[in-house]
Amino acid sequence: MEFDLNGQDHITLDRLLKHLGLVETGGEAHIRIIDGEVAVNGTTEWQKRKKLRIGDVVQYNGHEVRIK
Repeated sequence: MEFDLNGQDHITLDRLLKHLGLVETGGEAHIRIIDGEVAVNGTTEWQKRKKLRIGDVVQYNGHEVRIK
């Protein structure tokens, strides 16, 4: 799956998960990240508001999202 920044500089990790419908709420996104269920570029990510930029790849719950 791909996510297009549409000219924006970045999107935060919690917003991406919610925007794509991979979680129901921002609070759920925070829990999933804190519990170590989300990886960015192959490494477990603990920052809820990690800035994702073009080329980053997010893995969560069997989904892979490439930022473009």
